[in-house]
Amino acid sequence: MIAVAVAALLIALHSVVSQLSAPEVFDARDTEISVSPGEGFSVRVPGDPADGYRWIVAEPRPDPAVLRAAGGGVRTGGPPPAGTGRLLAFEAVRTGRTDLRLLRCRRCGPGAADEKGARSLNFRVTVG
Repeated sequence: MIAVAVAALLIALHSVVSQLSAPEVFDARDTEISVSPGEGFSVRVPGDPADGYRWIVAEPRPDPAVLRAAGGGVRTGGPPPAGTGRLLAFEAVRTGRTDLRLLRCRRCGPGAADEKGARSLNFRVTVG
């Protein structure tokens, strides 16, 4: 009986620690992002991956001394249900402030911001 109680306590503790150490996820409406140096975080962008559009880090790019892209895609182990969006991952490099502009586009080449259906999201990222 004690072994079962200890096992249940360890499982609960592991669950709490995992949630506390998971990277923070910001939504499109969170235009001000504050994180600590070395911390990873994700931005949830709207859209369905099957619609032909993708999200990219657009010009002007964030200061690489402050923020870097850490990859992107769905972190749930598989594609999300339609309409739930995607997570784009970033890492705070060191103390500073920079702007992050994300662009939703199909061709994503020169003039992508003017494509039909293009959309941009802007964030101010403070690392400190």
